[in-house]
This record gives sequence, structure tokens and C-alpha cells, in this order.
Amino acid sequence: MLRSSVFPFSLRAAPGAYACIVVLVALGSVPLQASAGDDAGEAGQIHLDEPTSGWRNSSIDPDPQNFTQEVHYPASDVNTREGQSRMALIAGEIKQAPKPKSTTKDATASQASGDEGAGPQVAPNTLIVNGVPMPLKVDENGRFSRPYVFGKGANNVEVRSADGSHRAVAQFYEANSDQLPAKLRVVLSWSTDQTDLDLHVLMPDGQHCFYGNRLLDNGAALDIDVTSGYGPEIFESPVAEHGRYFVYVNYYGGEGMDVKGKPATITVATVTVIANENTVDEKKQSFVVPMRKPGELTLVTSFVY
Repeated sequence: MLRSSVFPFSLRAAPGAYACIVVLVALGSVPLQASAGDDAGEAGQIHLDEPTSGWRNSSIDPDPQNFTQEVHYPASDVNTREGQSRMALIAGEIKQAPKPKSTTKDATASQASGDEGAGPQVAPNTLIVNGVPMPLKVDENGRFSRPYVFGKGANNVEVRSADGSHRAVAQFYEANSDQLPAKLRVVLSWSTDQTDLDLHVLMPDGQHCFYGNRLLDNGAALDIDVTSGYGPEIFESPVAEHGRYFVYVNYYGGEGMDVKGKPATITVATVTVIANENTVDEKKQSFVVPMRKPGELTLVTSFVY
């Protein structure tokens, strides 16, 4: 169990921010997409529809920028509400992406019958937003879509294939001065499929944000309760009250399957805490925590904001 009574961040300032803005404006709407397999004739394996590179102002888009997602039990996963603003959206396609082979129950039955071709959801691809990595699943057509509310200023989105051989990148500048950045963001992801880990954040005013109480009176919210493996679950507070915060991870349930379709001995949770995101005062720290069995509750960190 990893415990911390302080928030030992190092300052992550961006001294070249103004130079970056000039470059982005000059690029306009030219997409910055790259693939490590281009030389092998596999260009375009990852296509990033949204966001696109360049300069933009989200105030011109009347569609809602939803942070929370719909929860559909028992198998809840990342999803995008209908009508979501394209200014608060990450969407695209990973061509030739490996398809899920079977569910956990199907995999278990196939393995018992000696079928080595069976297995669970393949290892997810990786989404990196402003330096924070998180798992990214695709549907049966290789498509992905998720909401994400970006703060004002320079933003960077990268998608990497599961094997790391291909990637697509978008860099853009959000010019809407009224766009509220996240004062505090906590991202939970984990290493196994068919497992349910839950993020719990206790705030200085005593409010408890978790899957059973996703929207708090102080404006903080949890975006989704992922029950089908990998995550991510994201807590965000646009105000961030001053005081002490507690971040817990609960291993709620699920047998857990590794990328080879075998029962996982442990599930490794990764929790990243970001304060004052996308500003010169940004501070960030990640914690890696092994979770061994359902019912386990771990205090990952406590800190004073």
C-alpha cells in the first residue's frame, strides 16, 4: 500500500509556451499525424478525427461540452453522449486494429476445451492527453470516441497503437478565454481486462466523489464508472477547494485477465494527479499500485491543495 502525506510535485513550467503558440497558429488546420509504420507502407493506420491541429475557439460551437458519460450496467465503458461538441471530443479510427476475441466466460470455456485461439479483450491502445497516458479501447470497427473538456491554451493529444508502432498526434491552441481549466484532475487506469476498479476522492469539505455520487455540489465530478476493465475513470474539479484531499482505489470485482487470456495474479492501478493543468503552475505526479483481490481498498495518496 502506497501512502503519502504530502504532494511532492516538481514544478512543470513551460518557458517556451509563447513560441509554441506562434507555431500552432502558423500551422492553421494542418493535421500533425505521424505513423512509425509510414516507411513500411502502412500510413494512416491511425486516423484522428478530433481534435485537429491549429488554432480554435470553442465559444463558437453551441453544442454541449459534456464531461460526464452515461453508465450502462453491468458492462459499463467509456462512451460519448449524442450531440457532444466536437471541441470537447477525442475521436478517430485505428485501422487493422486487433479485434476482441471473446468475453471472460467464453475465454475460460475455450481454454478448458484446449482452444488456444481464444482470449479476452486485446491489450488497449494508448491515449495521451497533455502528457497523461490512459488506455483507449476501440469497437469492432476500430473506432474510438470519448469526451474530454480541454482547458484554454496549448493542448496536445496523441494516440498510439497497442504495440507502439503507430501513432497520430494533434496539437492545438484553445483561444476561448472563458474556458475553465481543471484546477484538479485525477486519472485512474489499470492493467487488466474484465476487472472493476473504482476511484474515490474525498474532498476538504467532506464530500465523497465515487461511482455512487458522481456529481458534487461544489462542481467536482467523476466522468464514468468503468466496470469492464482498463478504465480510465477521471475525477475533475474546476474550483478545487483549499485543504486536504484523499485519493483511494477500490478493487470492486472481476476475475481479471491478462493480455494473453490467462487469469491475472494482480491488477496494477496507475493514478495520476494533476494540479493547475495546462498552466505555468502545473504540477503532476503518478502512483503505481498493485491490487491483489476484490474488496481491497488502498489509500493511494493524500495531499493539501
